[in-house]
Amino acid sequence: MLDLALFAIGYPLISNSRALARRFLKQTERAAEVQRELLLRRVARHADSQFGRDHHFAEIRTTADFRRQVPVRNYEQHEPYIDRVRQGDLGALFGAGTEVLMFAMTSGTTNRPKTIPVTRESLNDYREGWTIWGILSFDAHYEILRRGLRPILQVASDWRETTTAGGIPCGAITGLTAHMQNPLVRFTYCMPAAGSRIKDIEAKYYIALRHSVHRNLGATIAANPATLLAIARLGDREKETLIRDLANGTIDPKWNIPKEIRNDLPFWSKWKRQAASRRLDAIVERTGRLLPKDYWPNLCFMANWTGGTMGAYLRGYPEYFGERPVRDVGLIASEGRMTIPVDDGTPAGILDIRHHYFEFIPEDQADREQPETVEATELIEGRQYFILPTTAGGLYRYQIHDLVRCVGFHGKAPLIEFLNKGAHFSSLTGEKLSEFQVVAAVAEAQRTLNLHLRSFLLLPTWGEPPFYSLLVEETDLPDPGAGERLAEAVEAELARRNVEYDNKRATLRLGPVRTCRIAAGSWSEFQKRRLARSGGTVEQYKQPHLMPDLKVIESFRSTDPAAEATRVP
Repeated sequence: MLDLALFAIGYPLISNSRALARRFLKQTERAAEVQRELLLRRVARHADSQFGRDHHFAEIRTTADFRRQVPVRNYEQHEPYIDRVRQGDLGALFGAGTEVLMFAMTSGTTNRPKTIPVTRESLNDYREGWTIWGILSFDAHYEILRRGLRPILQVASDWRETTTAGGIPCGAITGLTAHMQNPLVRFTYCMPAAGSRIKDIEAKYYIALRHSVHRNLGATIAANPATLLAIARLGDREKETLIRDLANGTIDPKWNIPKEIRNDLPFWSKWKRQAASRRLDAIVERTGRLLPKDYWPNLCFMANWTGGTMGAYLRGYPEYFGERPVRDVGLIASEGRMTIPVDDGTPAGILDIRHHYFEFIPEDQADREQPETVEATELIEGRQYFILPTTAGGLYRYQIHDLVRCVGFHGKAPLIEFLNKGAHFSSLTGEKLSEFQVVAAVAEAQRTLNLHLRSFLLLPTWGEPPFYSLLVEETDLPDPGAGERLAEAVEAELARRNVEYDNKRATLRLGPVRTCRIAAGSWSEFQKRRLARSGGTVEQYKQPHLMPDLKVIESFRSTDPAAEATRVP
């Protein structure tokens, strides 16, 4: 009966989703007009807010007026208005009738997390963007839609971590969207709703796996590919526990899950549990391991970030998942979705002109206090820009510090790909080394040397002359000479990719890259420290691969006594 119900609601949902996607793709043919109308409609709606009055929204008639009246702002400059909304004064940012459902919490540049207002309109924008992305992805992998939508593994976080003084929930927008799903559609998502409230990372991943390992999974969706690799590795490591729990209908007490959440987790029939347990046991007996490529043999595609620093993780996919298509989920953050990818194997996506108004700062103007901006249709293919969204969540000309590159156009709307956060640049002696260059250099070095690093971090290190330390967990280096070979290969690639770096090395203003071995488990501890300091959720966490702070290296201890010189005195 449930299959029939899913089919009954699935057909109209899929039909409506396709209609929405067609409207979006058609809008790209008149991108400038769509953007202008969206902006003026949004400005008019919030003209009576305090922000609108402070910036004379009532006088704005053109996009040029908007640029004159509203300066480019970062989060800290939006914060006074957002703080008033947190206290319950919605009129600080929004016009009459606006409903604020929650605040999305995400990592900030200071010790205090950012809280991004989520209005009814901005939530609808967010959900529509996912709908367009989803139907285009599913239609490209049509097997997932046979006899209704196949199960999907997507990990969400709690949307009610805390509440503001005004009683508005604060947490993860992914949790709110899951909470508001149609119950029958929700059945296709493997992760139970109660699982989003689990705080312990490994316990959450275990529950995600326990509720998906038995199903004929169609897709995995996670912003960060490290999440999917962590789930896969956990399943292999805990295979005996997982098989036993499936057979007995239990959740091992070693997992840090509060009793009230355990009681809310659903269980399925004894027959299904024991059949799944026997199947997994047979896989382990045959292969010696428990890997997704064996228990999810019909996986249609995987979805996650592929651009910027994320590509380094994708090399680990074949070992665990086999050769599967990967579709980028798009440039998406708590502030909103910015791109909708329409092809596999590329981080590039169509700018989401339907839901946000966008401007772009040319890369060479990034240091100006009030830089000149260009609109979406004015981008030049091959050029790099910082993206400035104006959203229904009360963010105007918002400097999110994301560096993107225009790689072409779909109709009149640009195709853009994420490169890196602007903060992830380092320049000890004027070399202007970017995280994008570092990730590319290490990826090439790994290919050349046939190495597989679970993660890495390049840090500026003071010395005579200063140099960069490449931190790698010791278990990722197969022999004593591997670290030196890796450093040499990375050094050569950085010099090839960055002429300023090459010049600073040639003139001896920079010393060569040195590999610094660190203890196994260091990346997990580093993640915990950063999340504790800046806020946000593990699903949003992005492991940095270049940080400009000279003091960061002090928080790591080398396991190689000869490398202790890499530590800052």
